[in-house]
Amino acid sequence: MALEPRPDYRNIAIIAHVDHGKTTLVDHMLRQSGTFRDNQVVAERVMDSNDLERERGITIMAKNAAVRWKDYKINIVDTPGHSDFGGEVERVLSMVDGVLLLVDAAEGPLPQTRFVLRKALDMGLQPIVVINKIDRGDARPAEVLDEVMELFMNLGATYEQLDFPVIYAIGKLGVAKMKLEEEAVSLDVLFEEIIKHIPPPTVDRTLPFAMVISALDWSDYVGRIAVGRVIEGTVKVGDNVNLIKPDGTRESSRITKMYAYEGIARAEATEASAGEIIALSGFENVYIGETIADSTRTEPLSYVNIEEPTIAMYFMVNTSPLAGREGKFVTTPKIRERLYRELRNNVSLRVEDTDSPDVFKVSGRGELQLAILIETMRREGYEFAVSRPEVLFRRDEKGQLLEPIEHVTVDVPQEHVGTVIENLGRRKGEMTAMNPGNDSVRCEFLTPARGLIGFRTEFLTSTRGLGIIHHTFDSYKPFKGAIAGRLRGALVSMETGPSTAYALEMVQERGVLFIEPGQPVYEGMIIGENAREDDLSVNACRMKHLTNMRSSGSDGLVRLEAPRNMSLEQCIEFLEDDELLECTPVSVRLRKKILDTTMRQRAKKREAASMES
Repeated sequence: MALEPRPDYRNIAIIAHVDHGKTTLVDHMLRQSGTFRDNQVVAERVMDSNDLERERGITIMAKNAAVRWKDYKINIVDTPGHSDFGGEVERVLSMVDGVLLLVDAAEGPLPQTRFVLRKALDMGLQPIVVINKIDRGDARPAEVLDEVMELFMNLGATYEQLDFPVIYAIGKLGVAKMKLEEEAVSLDVLFEEIIKHIPPPTVDRTLPFAMVISALDWSDYVGRIAVGRVIEGTVKVGDNVNLIKPDGTRESSRITKMYAYEGIARAEATEASAGEIIALSGFENVYIGETIADSTRTEPLSYVNIEEPTIAMYFMVNTSPLAGREGKFVTTPKIRERLYRELRNNVSLRVEDTDSPDVFKVSGRGELQLAILIETMRREGYEFAVSRPEVLFRRDEKGQLLEPIEHVTVDVPQEHVGTVIENLGRRKGEMTAMNPGNDSVRCEFLTPARGLIGFRTEFLTSTRGLGIIHHTFDSYKPFKGAIAGRLRGALVSMETGPSTAYALEMVQERGVLFIEPGQPVYEGMIIGENAREDDLSVNACRMKHLTNMRSSGSDGLVRLEAPRNMSLEQCIEFLEDDELLECTPVSVRLRKKILDTTMRQRAKKREAASMES
């Protein structure tokens, strides 16, 4: 084998915790490398091309870009920072030779920093540490560097990986420097360190062509596009190739189009060789993890294992009295086809059929990942219902029940620490570390994943919106025992029809409303949160009967408090085991699984009797 480096290429991924500035830094790398014209209008966070990404300010799908700096071409992969999208990080790290690890100069390393760095170190990638946002008022770059070094040692980094360069940056301004006291005017220092410390791809161009598919895209003109890094050999447009499945089965095909990345766009190419990141078209049924290789090759290349899901929700056809009024795609075949289509792009999701033909089990990494899928389907015109998230249990060799445990990091003001510790303790959380800061305290916990379902809203309420919580998967451990659900019950409608202000004025005395007057409701629909822990059936459709008696003036005045407008994530957190969330393109509605009030009460009595016996 004639291995040789490609000195003009560098392939890097930018990894970090959510909101530490990855996408903003890539923006300025693209601008300063001359990717855009001087007078070109470019959106902020140009790599976040998805509407949901722009609205939420987070990266959901990993994306490729390329910059040219001097005589070098640098392929950059921007990755998500949220632990729920860790599968995106895992699959793209196989395309690169090094990583830029971004760490916030004030917050320091957080759970997702540990997660993505562990993956990168295990794959032998060379890191460059960028301490970002050094212009923050509460920045502490020296302490953060010590924390990063400690994290590297805890994760078992090699001596070569520990010898990483450190760059101090202000991503928002597009400047970087090697020492804090130096003046910074551009990102040239960062580009120089990438060329100097990230190794070029070492390849063998004499072998037959082979590449592993790491991402998929779609074009209305050429169909499905497979993205990956060429591992061996050279490929040209028009070559006959094999698409090799992981089980060894092969399909013959022909490469019709080839693209290389230039800036954030794809430019057509005619030839590519080992070490380059390219996109190919000409394949109908292609999935992430499959191998595209020369027609003489019969064995697939190895692909990084994606960690298994830890949480699941059941997607089903909407059966409420208001079903079919707002959605475009409402039937079982449409919902099933859409869910299985999601598997083509989303490697960390699992979709399974169940005993019921119109119910599908969808498993993922966390609530946010499943909420993004629900929101995407809503915007595409789908109407369906989902159940409360549930964790996926396992059993060890001895038959002992295991459950997923999350590593939780919270930053809270000192006066709220006791409340947070008490709340997580009630959810079987165990505190492993506590580090007081200037005006806040950082606590770390190991908490069952099922204890965190619905916890975020309670956490923000108990810290008056000042707390910050992050969590990522830690391990599977023995079952911790029963965990209580939400502390308050639901206000459930017992009638069907339009809600009235007259009725809601009396209902609001019992708790907090979720609906406004005039909104259609049905029997079994949840219209508010009860002030007590039990569910309460209420009549939200009662009309005021007219009489011949003259009113005293104030009798007809109705005073209603503003209803609580629940986001999709808040609705998912609110759900209990006997409830469903009805999702349509226009609205989201909470409801009971059993709509009939009498039938529901009977079922509850039967359940209580069976538990006593």
